[in-house]
Amino acid sequence: MLAIKPTDLISVDDYLTGELTSDIKHELIDGTAYAMAGASANHERISGNIYRKFGNHLENQPCEPFGFDMKLRINANFFYPDVMVDCHFDNSEPYFTQTPLIIVEVLSKSTRKKDTTLKLLSYINIPSVQEYVLIEQDFVDVHVFRRSENWLVRHYFLGDDITFESIGLTLSVEDIYHRVQNDDMLEFLANKT
Repeated sequence: MLAIKPTDLISVDDYLTGELTSDIKHELIDGTAYAMAGASANHERISGNIYRKFGNHLENQPCEPFGFDMKLRINANFFYPDVMVDCHFDNSEPYFTQTPLIIVEVLSKSTRKKDTTLKLLSYINIPSVQEYVLIEQDFVDVHVFRRSENWLVRHYFLGDDITFESIGLTLSVEDIYHRVQNDDMLEFLANKT
């Protein structure tokens, strides 16, 4: 992520106005806008699998999934999680939510530090958040933090099923990594046949 100019602090209103017309998405952290890099195919496969599975499960329910174009507002900071589910979306603010139930981030080398530190601490302090999920893309490992377990992390690997308690959905790790091309998945699929 590249900062626009570290010395130029941006107001929330200017940030929101700018995001409406920008070709590049930016996260706003402590008044500084950071450009977001493009995602890899594996990143898109994982976030797409999660978004689709969450969406199918929540069809005709008040809770709804949002993808990487929906902003999450935490005070004056704005993030673009890969997937979120919100059950109390405020339609008067159509470009961001403040009340997600579950947040999913797909890890990459460029985002790992922020996703496991700043975002972790920010997300688990949102009163509505019940689960924070981090998914590795270069190897198979799903980290799930749950409010009900005092935010202690649980790891899930190929052969495991994960119950996302906040939305009552169980998925296999294999389903989350469907079509993902990494060494763990290629070995798993080769041994499966």
